[in-house]
Amino acid sequence: MSDQQRALVAALATTILLASCAAVGPNYFAPEPAAPATWQGAAAAKVTIAQTTPADLANWWRQLGDSTLNELIERALQNSLNLRTAQAKLRESRARRALAGANRFPTVSASAAGSRTKASAESGNSATLDLYSAGFDASWEPDVFGGLRRNEEAAQADLDASEASLHDVQVSLVAEVALNYVELRAFQSRLEIAKTNAASQSETLNLTRWRAEAGLTTALDVEQARSNLEQTRAQIPSLETGRAEAEHRLEILLGQQPGTLGPTLANPAKIPQIPERVIATIPADTLRQRPDVRAAERTLAAETARVGVAEAERYPSFTLSGSLGLEALSVGALTGGDAAARTLLGSITAPIFDAGRIRQQIEIQSAVQEQALVGYEATMLTALEEVENALAALANTRNRRESLQNATNAARLAALLARHRYTAGVIDFQTVLDTERTVLALEDDLKSSEAEGVSALIQLYKALGGGWSPMPANHIASAQAKSS
Repeated sequence: MSDQQRALVAALATTILLASCAAVGPNYFAPEPAAPATWQGAAAAKVTIAQTTPADLANWWRQLGDSTLNELIERALQNSLNLRTAQAKLRESRARRALAGANRFPTVSASAAGSRTKASAESGNSATLDLYSAGFDASWEPDVFGGLRRNEEAAQADLDASEASLHDVQVSLVAEVALNYVELRAFQSRLEIAKTNAASQSETLNLTRWRAEAGLTTALDVEQARSNLEQTRAQIPSLETGRAEAEHRLEILLGQQPGTLGPTLANPAKIPQIPERVIATIPADTLRQRPDVRAAERTLAAETARVGVAEAERYPSFTLSGSLGLEALSVGALTGGDAAARTLLGSITAPIFDAGRIRQQIEIQSAVQEQALVGYEATMLTALEEVENALAALANTRNRRESLQNATNAARLAALLARHRYTAGVIDFQTVLDTERTVLALEDDLKSSEAEGVSALIQLYKALGGGWSPMPANHIASAQAKSS
């Protein structure tokens, strides 16, 4: 081996050794989330606090005991457009992670060429020259100061964030399907109440007509009864509109055209009931369970790694390239021992003057990293707030529903007594109208409060990060086939 070859080998070994050194830039350490010991509103909401795993909350909606809701959520997880978009973003992140890893390895390419050159007679040599070549070319940029490693680290964190974002879409999707389903059932129940009261008020109108014909009352009572009936009937179209809108939102969430769920949801059904025992995770587990918190933390990790990518620009970069091949004046001569040709080249590039561009790029990335840290902290606070809000809503809707139930029972009895007393001629018709209006308003409020209570429970499970689990393989394959 010649002295030049020994020097090249030594340089190569030194470069490889340097490439294994620690990368420049800050090393990332995940922040320890600061969480309270328990939830303030848990006692008032009558919620049991326990340590759970993601599997315990993965299918929380099944606790509501509604088979139609179970089917709708299953279909949404298979066909949702938002979920398919998140899956495509995850595939993109996987490819970017693989690309970042590939950049650390040498590239090798093969080539073959043939040429025939004929000089002009004026040059004094009109001979024809054939030249053939074949060989391999290789190049490598050793990651001496870790810029490529930091870039790969950032790509891995981006991949983790994309996966967490996919889970966050699942959490939101399941909750939105459940909320809109509860709203639809509430509109159906309120429609039944309005139609039942309209039928009762129609009977009252007939009663006043008979009394007017018998000379026991005046036309004023008849017209007041008619006005009361028409006011109730006027509420029905608005309730029908609300029911239709909730149905259409469900169809879009399921990735279907409006109108396709009509047969499934045509028959009215009860609003799902809150289970007797509701379990919530401790605050620390909630922060670990919520995919949006996980996504924010992984984004912070990615931006921290990119600080190292920016700092690596300060240092020299090394490039090794070489080629090994054959060159000959004829194809047959390529197999001869004298046709071998080789090249080995090493180069170094270092920044000397850039008017502060690299320094400002590092400053920019440090500011981006700080923004990611603030975003992570804000996401944690929002998570804690959403759980406390859901607990407060769950407690207060329960208390409101109990009071409305008592008020509704009393109003129904009052309306019955008022009709009997009016028939007996003891009270005037205005009292009957007032009691009928009160019954309608209270029954409507009672159904709305039942829906609000279940919605508060759904919001609680969403705030706890429930509703996600790794997508089944058949779901992912189906979504990928539809998006391709």
